[in-house]
Amino acid sequence: MSDGSPYPLGATPGPDGVNFALVAPNAAAVELCLFDATGEHEQQRLALRSRTDGVWHMRLAGARPGLVYGWRVHGPWSPHEGLRFNPAKLLLDPYAREVVGRYGGEDLFLGHDPGQPAQRDRRDNAAVALKACVTAPLPPSGPARRPRVAAGDRVLYELHVRGQTRRHPMVPAALRGSYAGLAEPAVLDHLQRLGVTTLNLMPVQHRADESRLLAQGLSNYWGYSPIGWSAPETRYWSGRPGTTPSTEFRAMADAVHARGLELVIDVVFNHSGETDELGPTLSLRGIDNALYYHLRPDDRALYENWTGCGNCLNLAEPRVVQLVMDSLRHWVTELGVDGFRFDLAPILARRSGGEFDPRAPLLACMAQDPVLARTLLIAEPWDIGPGGYRLGQFPPGWLEWNDRFRDTQRGLWLHRSARLGAFAQRFTGSSDEFAHHGRSPTASVNFVTAHDGFTLRDLLSYNERHNLANGEGNRDGHGHNLSRNCGVEGETDDPAVLAERHRLQRVLLAALLLAQGTPMLLAGDELDHTQRGNNNAYCQDNDTTWLDWRRDDGGLAAFVGRVLALRREAEPLRSTRWWPAVPEPGAAALRWLAPEGHAMTPIDWERGDRHALAILFEAATPAASWLVLVNAEEAEVDFRLPPGRWLGRLASEAKDGTPPASPLGETQRLPPGSLWVAKNSAAGTAPEC
Repeated sequence: MSDGSPYPLGATPGPDGVNFALVAPNAAAVELCLFDATGEHEQQRLALRSRTDGVWHMRLAGARPGLVYGWRVHGPWSPHEGLRFNPAKLLLDPYAREVVGRYGGEDLFLGHDPGQPAQRDRRDNAAVALKACVTAPLPPSGPARRPRVAAGDRVLYELHVRGQTRRHPMVPAALRGSYAGLAEPAVLDHLQRLGVTTLNLMPVQHRADESRLLAQGLSNYWGYSPIGWSAPETRYWSGRPGTTPSTEFRAMADAVHARGLELVIDVVFNHSGETDELGPTLSLRGIDNALYYHLRPDDRALYENWTGCGNCLNLAEPRVVQLVMDSLRHWVTELGVDGFRFDLAPILARRSGGEFDPRAPLLACMAQDPVLARTLLIAEPWDIGPGGYRLGQFPPGWLEWNDRFRDTQRGLWLHRSARLGAFAQRFTGSSDEFAHHGRSPTASVNFVTAHDGFTLRDLLSYNERHNLANGEGNRDGHGHNLSRNCGVEGETDDPAVLAERHRLQRVLLAALLLAQGTPMLLAGDELDHTQRGNNNAYCQDNDTTWLDWRRDDGGLAAFVGRVLALRREAEPLRSTRWWPAVPEPGAAALRWLAPEGHAMTPIDWERGDRHALAILFEAATPAASWLVLVNAEEAEVDFRLPPGRWLGRLASEAKDGTPPASPLGETQRLPPGSLWVAKNSAAGTAPEC
């Protein structure tokens, strides 16, 4: 045993042993505890003698990958000063790359006495505590192995690792619900047929389920309760001999890349699974509570709760920024991911007092980092902190979830409550939010459904949420969904209702996938997936959320594939540039036309009783022009088409999207609630269907 080095942090194996380093500047003493391979029996406890700039460190000669360990951190117990040290509680290394054990909600994990929260709990929890396992570094995942998807071509597909394959008949039973299952050819074949380019995995960082859920026999299925930021969640590991969670995740990433697809993961750096002041002491709280968390200035026993999850990581602290940066680089360089979607991203940019700053330390660090600056960065641009809604306010280079696109599409197509001006704004990339500081229309991540809320099927089957299974009295989840049950609440065998639902599914998908920006498809929407009206299924690890592949009759998935093929062909629909308000002579232009054929006037835009228009993407060469016809009315609408030989390429009301095979006439009648796409063609060009 020697002093070792304060860098790198965590456990780093080398030729002469393993170097251990832990940031705990306010601790009085730190002990490294070594365990057997099961993690149940503590075999040795070593006091660290060296501390450099708040980092405790030592090198353990002869140690190798596979060693299981945890930390005991000594210091004062004074919650009202933000100090919650308790050496009776074994702590998980925040740099753990593999986690042994699972938090079960036992009160033995509490740092405080269950009956007297102001007092320290003296019971030792080492036998059941979460531990880290020392891992050998994986071979670097170099950029040469990764696909390069152009910004305008990107199509996101949000999925859950477990739910995607848990019921997939073509995935071997032993691999269903695992990283290996996601890498199976049948799964990747489906995604390639759809035409998506980028898989966005819901959280795969090791999590600790909330004790409230565990007491009800539930879990945080979505995974937004992290405790091991650099460790792949073990619940998604198949357990195959010769693999670890990390090696299986990396193999999955390599398989995704081999198909030309990008891999993005949803990361949660805004809070931890230790929840509020009554939550468990698993890692950061016991290592240095006052360093890692935003504490209330009036009473430092309490936590700022700008997340709604009980605590907030303090990313105004350099050491916390370092933890996040090191974790992100690990996911890229060793585990093979291409980007990140940041949950409740405004937290990442909050200063000590809660002020949002787009030039905050973490965002600045990512912008200049030679590894992370080349990754895809996506923000969920809201939290519940001061001024928490920050759509359009992240730095250039970031993409942002655009809920205004969602609400506008739902409002227009399902209720005719959205004005045409709002539809036009969202359909062309939301320039009101993103056309500044050199940002592109692709900064807008357009979606109609996401994991949070109704599935597409349920959006058209339920007027109300049905969340009783979550154990919160149906009070959780969004109450304002802009949904429409088409006349029957829930499942039905009425053919007219089913036909209406399917028609609306297709038109919403078409509007989403053909809009300018970066479209995001929710996994299962192409399979007609239902959660039986649960619009907050975060704790449902069962057939509520697992995709039922038996529902796939091929029709909706084929429709999605057709629309995305059309998107790839129609370059103006995926432009990465803003369309000028006044086009230059002879240049490509976007023109908005009333159904009567004239240019939209201010009166046309303001009319609340009109929900139909035409969008002409006029190319410098007429034969390269495209036309989108939008009819969100309850009745048929006749459109007078611009001059040209217009060949129908998509008709959303048709089950497979097939439009009329012959050129459209000077006037074309569109059915209610439909979207058509046509392409101009020189005389003699055969129709393309």
